[in-house]
Amino acid sequence: MIAVFAPGQGSQTPGMLTPWLDLPGVTERVGAFSEVTGLDLLRLGTTADADEIKDTAVTQPLLVALGVIVAEQLGLDASGERVVAGHSVGELTAAAVSGALRGEDAVAFAARRGAAMAAACALTPTGMAALLGGDPDEVAAAIEAAGLVPANRNGAGQIVAAGSLDDLEKLAAEPPAGARVRPLAVAGAFHTHYMASAEETLASFADQIDIADPRPILLSNADGRAVTTGGDLIARLVRQVTLPVRWDLCLATCRDLGVTAALELAPGGTLTGIAKRELPGVELLAIKTPDDLAAAGRLMDSRPQHGQGEHFLPFRMVVTPVKGVFTPVEGLTEGDRVRNGQPLGVVRTNRDEHAIVAPIDGVLDEWLRHDGDIVGAGLPLVRISDGDH
Repeated sequence: MIAVFAPGQGSQTPGMLTPWLDLPGVTERVGAFSEVTGLDLLRLGTTADADEIKDTAVTQPLLVALGVIVAEQLGLDASGERVVAGHSVGELTAAAVSGALRGEDAVAFAARRGAAMAAACALTPTGMAALLGGDPDEVAAAIEAAGLVPANRNGAGQIVAAGSLDDLEKLAAEPPAGARVRPLAVAGAFHTHYMASAEETLASFADQIDIADPRPILLSNADGRAVTTGGDLIARLVRQVTLPVRWDLCLATCRDLGVTAALELAPGGTLTGIAKRELPGVELLAIKTPDDLAAAGRLMDSRPQHGQGEHFLPFRMVVTPVKGVFTPVEGLTEGDRVRNGQPLGVVRTNRDEHAIVAPIDGVLDEWLRHDGDIVGAGLPLVRISDGDH
């Protein structure tokens, strides 16, 4: 299985749109995205300097716009067996790649998100700092003991602390054992309670957006779990601004799913750098310029996708959103026809149970897990074909 990663804030560089404008249709797409955001993304992505594009209100829509454009150039759509995940604002790019959001809506959401987070940053002087090295649990405990929040747990020995500037200074003066502290040039404490006003703004904006169920497996920053419905996804995208980013759990789910290759959409490099350590043996490719598209295409073509192969049957994998014990619906067997929304079973945890339903009308091809099996978040339970082949 191949994974597609979408980078977040901090990966932007001046002029990052420039090389892409030579490709057919890209200038027009940038124009469309500028219209829905009210920003001149063409200028911001070509001639604006580093200081201007590090503004949160600018960075976020610019990154999502580029990610969506690159995904379109690669022909990534809602078909194909793959896993998709984005870091922080990159989760909006991932939502577009999964077919849950239109590209225009993902970029518009990013613009509203960036503006709301910038406004929240202006309310209280806050910041973020990366802690590199040390025991992850001990580092996280030290961050919390300092009155800060472990806002990003990225894996590869990197945890980002967020909170008041005074508390960040104290942590830098007395870092946890084996860790070094590197202040980050950001506007405030993202993914903490300091972004509560931004969450409120996005909750209102989200009601105006059409959202579909993700088709490829889409992993959530909140817990690394697969998101199976559009309703759950939009709620998570709203809450994401105040919740820590658990990229480490997204990568753990990729391991559980047996990911063998991963490509990072432009401006790539950060997430594949983390994956080198966290996903040993996985083939990695960071897309930085249009020159990387050919290699990305070869990487995708080397792994089976929907529509490839003379005898290939289009299908959907139904995955579990949580870790628990699976119980299928009694009497439902392989070869039976199922309807969109029909119950297939439940996954029970220690606290509650989660209904598993058919995402399409089709034929139940194969049970991949059986009654009483312990299943991990994001793992496939059943394969359903469209029944037309």
